[in-house]
Amino acid sequence: MTTFDPNAACAPNGRFFGFPYRTEEADLVLIPVPWDVTTSYKPGAAEGPQAILNASYQLDFFDFFVPKAWEKRIATEKPDFADLRNTSHKMRPIAEKVIERAETEGGVPAADRDLMTIEAASETLNEWVAAQCRTQLQQGRKVGIVGGDHSVPYGHWQALADFHESWGILHIDAHADLREAYEGFTFSHASIMYNALQLQRTDGTTPVTSLVQVGIRDVCEEEMARAAADKRVHTFPDPLLQQARCQGVSWDTQVADILARLPQKVYISFDIDGLEPALCPHTGTPVPGGLRYGEMQYLLDALRRSGREIIGFDLCEVAPHPTDRADEWDGNVGARVLYQLCLTALG
Repeated sequence: MTTFDPNAACAPNGRFFGFPYRTEEADLVLIPVPWDVTTSYKPGAAEGPQAILNASYQLDFFDFFVPKAWEKRIATEKPDFADLRNTSHKMRPIAEKVIERAETEGGVPAADRDLMTIEAASETLNEWVAAQCRTQLQQGRKVGIVGGDHSVPYGHWQALADFHESWGILHIDAHADLREAYEGFTFSHASIMYNALQLQRTDGTTPVTSLVQVGIRDVCEEEMARAAADKRVHTFPDPLLQQARCQGVSWDTQVADILARLPQKVYISFDIDGLEPALCPHTGTPVPGGLRYGEMQYLLDALRRSGREIIGFDLCEVAPHPTDRADEWDGNVGARVLYQLCLTALG
């Protein structure tokens, strides 16, 4: 850090934001997970970590709410991007065959060979993520997962369950992700919050005691029924938030209500499509509506100021333009959201 100039242009060094911290001296370690095998609409999130990394080098690091934000010790664990991404690309065509049969035939038998291949690959990914996270947690570091589709944080939660008895999840998303084994995939990106609620520690207890969903606006009947039946789930649908604001309720009041549903320990799970689609036009499942950037920033800063302990986070579903490499908008927004998540986690 004696030679790092936060006012100068960053030299690409393979680490998010070009920060020079090594893993062993960091308080927070970012782990890229380029994976989007079960994406049900448009693929591309496997390219998200690289797009965010590329865009992160041109950020300015002054923050209006966190003094000397650039001094936060944020490191990047650098696994082989290509290896995971290549496996994702290899599995994707197999998953697409399962998706096609699920949509045309109404379901896929559990013994289907292609489905079993994807299930095994997803299990392997979860084990890899869990192992990576445990290594950092054992050293007292926090972890941020940079996806990838929204299936990738499950291994992070498995690791956290070894270190924390319970926590709440602040879930920012356009979708509730409460479908059970969507399109046949146990670890579908559309099932991640269903899986979070089923997670158990080795002693049989359930670590996720509260799931607070913000920005939800594209859901099915099954998901809303499941949310209503589980007292742990607190849903703040975007249409109702918008309606209340039209009637004069401030975002500050709504944020206070959101935070009141969270316990002392909080995990942030951030799907980029929770934002308005102008901020993430190439994400896999964009939906009209959503949080403005300033609203997202206010929510995260209020959470930071609340004194709660942020035990980890993920940022998922950022996807760059599929053909135009000069269009870096999705990565640009993703890098800034990632920076805000880091500052929130480190207090």
